[in-house]
Amino acid sequence: MKKNIVLFILFVLPIVAYLFFASGVNSFTKLPVVSAKVPDLGKWESLRGETVSLEGKITILGFGGSEIVKNRGNLFNLNEKIYQRYHTFKDLQFVMVCPSGTEESIKNILDALDEFTDVSNWHFVFTSPENINNYYSQLGLKGTLDAHSGTSNVFIIDKERNIRGRNGSDEYKESYNTFHPAELSNEMLDDFKILLYEYRAALKKNNNASKQL
Repeated sequence: MKKNIVLFILFVLPIVAYLFFASGVNSFTKLPVVSAKVPDLGKWESLRGETVSLEGKITILGFGGSEIVKNRGNLFNLNEKIYQRYHTFKDLQFVMVCPSGTEESIKNILDALDEFTDVSNWHFVFTSPENINNYYSQLGLKGTLDAHSGTSNVFIIDKERNIRGRNGSDEYKESYNTFHPAELSNEMLDDFKILLYEYRAALKKNNNASKQL
């Protein structure tokens, strides 16, 4: 009898615990909304002459600023830690809002990225610093842009244009600092996976699961 109990504890109980956590924990996990229904992008000029909208897409949104060449390492960090892993997903886009006049700098950065990355899901839109600052002020965030209308932080926005992050009583996080690769690999990646799981679970519930998401 004792031998059976020992065998149960050593072999069966760990398996049961694993199945419980694997199937149950994530179903109760949802990435909080930190700012609801943010405005869509303006009809600003894009690098490829395309229409870029937040509606109906999971968006990683950033603000490049006029010193984007100086801070290009931030883009490379985001590209390496997040973009390369997920950029083929159908409903995902990476969008950077930049001041007009930085188009050539962006082209050079994309050329460098293109040497080892499919850059087709990077989208850059351009407008005046005034428009950028005005748009950012409507996002309802605690953080601010710098004097160059940029920030090293990026934001996760869901298909309904809600900014997602951490909004608990013990932790608040509305953005992720691309200057720190560890923050992208840990906090941002963890939160991004939760959002993807939400949509996958919804698709599965509706019997419309897609490999693209």
